[in-house]
Amino acid sequence: MKRALIFTLTTALSPALAEEVNYSRDIAPVVQESCAGCHREGGGAPFNLTDYESTKRKARTIQRVVEKRYMPPWHATDGDIPLVDDRRLTDGQIELFKKWVEAGRPEGDPADLPAPREYPDGWKLGEPDLVLKMADAYELPADGPDIYRSFVIPTGLKKDRYLKAIEFRPSTPAVVHHSLFSVDTKGRARKADQEDPEPGFAEMPIGEGSGRGIGGWVPGASPRPLPDGLAHHIPAGSDIVLQSHFHLTGKPEREQSEVALYFDSKPPERHFTTIQLPPAFGAFSGIDLAPGESETVVTDSFELPVAVRAFGAHPHSHYRGKSLSMTAHLPDGQSLALLDIPDWDMNWQEEYRFTEEVALPAGTRLEATVVWDNSAESSDNPVVPPVRVRWGLESYDEMGSIDLFVIPEGNRKQSAVALKTLNNAKRDHLVWKAGSHVVGPDKLTVFGKLRNEAIARFDANNDGILGRDERARAKQSLQAVLP
Repeated sequence: MKRALIFTLTTALSPALAEEVNYSRDIAPVVQESCAGCHREGGGAPFNLTDYESTKRKARTIQRVVEKRYMPPWHATDGDIPLVDDRRLTDGQIELFKKWVEAGRPEGDPADLPAPREYPDGWKLGEPDLVLKMADAYELPADGPDIYRSFVIPTGLKKDRYLKAIEFRPSTPAVVHHSLFSVDTKGRARKADQEDPEPGFAEMPIGEGSGRGIGGWVPGASPRPLPDGLAHHIPAGSDIVLQSHFHLTGKPEREQSEVALYFDSKPPERHFTTIQLPPAFGAFSGIDLAPGESETVVTDSFELPVAVRAFGAHPHSHYRGKSLSMTAHLPDGQSLALLDIPDWDMNWQEEYRFTEEVALPAGTRLEATVVWDNSAESSDNPVVPPVRVRWGLESYDEMGSIDLFVIPEGNRKQSAVALKTLNNAKRDHLVWKAGSHVVGPDKLTVFGKLRNEAIARFDANNDGILGRDERARAKQSLQAVLP
């Protein structure tokens, strides 16, 4: 409704829609603001849109992809919570492109062009506290399937630090589709790197300390510091892991990424954590996609034991992910759509921030829904004819979850107590999920082994699941070894 109103007003009031639309006055400002950040020399996109001739050549392509809302890339729809840096074009801007193409793509008066946009050569967030770079460049072939690879960069920190922001810079932007960052405190990633003869390694080992996300990068996205009073704890001696997705350009390339770290001078004033639903990226949710099935649905819910303020969310799935959503059902009966991704694309994973922190009182029930499409009709299915797919670490396996970033209410001391309560509830939820499903023998993981152990040891009536009393005994035994 809001965007429809914007379009109605734009149509009624804009002289550009009352007379012939031209590039210089009407199209160039939109392209410069929403497209040229990537579609420029060194911007990472496959072609430039920085002048009239280049934009004219691609005019019909631009019209098609913006009308389908494939570009600019932004997969969240309007929910109840506005999101920061929404890149979508308004209906009025999309109509401008259509009218410009229909008018024959006129250039207009170059004197009406906007001032050239400045793209900083240095780090966007200013002088960093620490810059880390891949030790060796990774050699990419000219063609073939996309490549997912992780790279370990030791921080060399002699003392614990508090990370306020992280900024990523690819050496060859054209090949880096996105990169996700995590901190490894246990040396698992370093060990995997040492066992692979090439720089980096193909898959990230799962386990405590190896998957604590600290951000990510996609072309066109701007780095954002954490909200005031928040910071990631980066222990001394830990490693930063870059999980990068490469798309090949038709010629051999080399990539040697670097990251800039921005530290806070003091410990964070507030605590924050992540609530992931389903937990363990859906490992215990019975993900089993039948060949040809176009809509396999998994839901999970979690009741908040304490009041929190949510400030963002990060969805994750693999190729066959179809849609992801999270809703907060408040104790007073109201519901808030926190995040809705109706058309998931693994190639455009993004962390979404709310424009304002969202108060969620104790007793709020969070509900997440993940849907997968394993049909031959899905253009994202990497295997056709389709095959059976279960949960796994490989991109050709499946996962699915949404992380909600939350701050327990109260001052620092009260927040610390609330955080402990929340983490205990998260652990209980994980134990219950782990004890209520059985992993197939072909996909045993460390969590699967614990889960099978729980079934074998505590399933007194041999019905294949753990009832309430059985779960209580399993929880008491297993909680000491679960994160």
